[in-house]
Amino acid sequence: MSRTRRRHIIKRRRTITGLALVAAISFVAGMTDAIGLLLSGDFVSFMTGNTTRAALSFADGNYSHALILFCALWVFIAGNAFGIVLAHTVSARRTFVVLSGVAIILATASVLPETSFPRLQFYLVVLSMGMINATVEHIEGLPIGLTYVTGALSRFGRGIGRWLVGDRNPAGWLIQTVPWTGMACGAVTGALLTKYVGNHALWIVAMLTVAIALTTVLMPRPLHLHFHQQPMVPARRRS
Repeated sequence: MSRTRRRHIIKRRRTITGLALVAAISFVAGMTDAIGLLLSGDFVSFMTGNTTRAALSFADGNYSHALILFCALWVFIAGNAFGIVLAHTVSARRTFVVLSGVAIILATASVLPETSFPRLQFYLVVLSMGMINATVEHIEGLPIGLTYVTGALSRFGRGIGRWLVGDRNPAGWLIQTVPWTGMACGAVTGALLTKYVGNHALWIVAMLTVAIALTTVLMPRPLHLHFHQQPMVPARRRS
């Protein structure tokens, strides 16, 4: 087997593994998004919607709700940042570590009394949704969004436009349907779970996240590094 052929096979396996992982994580994110929205009445990952709703609440004089949503934006940002920091504190198994952190936060949110700590539970779920974006940042150099499918749909639409004007390389935009499909299926599942088990649905999501995290242990170690963007650390000047 030639070296070029071997590289092609390895790249194809990486892509398939990455897409399967994205589909699974997006499914969990969709479940969490639907459950969080039904339990709290506010979005836990759709920060564009929260920004608009916060502005409307502010304009209506509902300052307390506007403050809650503005705080959620920063909690989501903190979750993304914490996920990246957590991923880069380990030399390998980064996806496993981040998913385990997400599962712990979701499990903590699930055991909180809904009536006693509704906003704390809300913020914990928002934090976990921010963190989960650090599990897979790209596949073969192509950006992937796990909780913000608006970006995926935008890249998909632009890809269709490029195809119509003559670009016949669909690989870069067809994969954007994977996170949307996973998110949509997960949202339906999460909504049904909440309907029947209520607050306990978060515990089910936490267990599913643990299962996916354990599955990633079977992945070769280089793949955990391959799905993450490496930080641009400036080189030290020699004295």
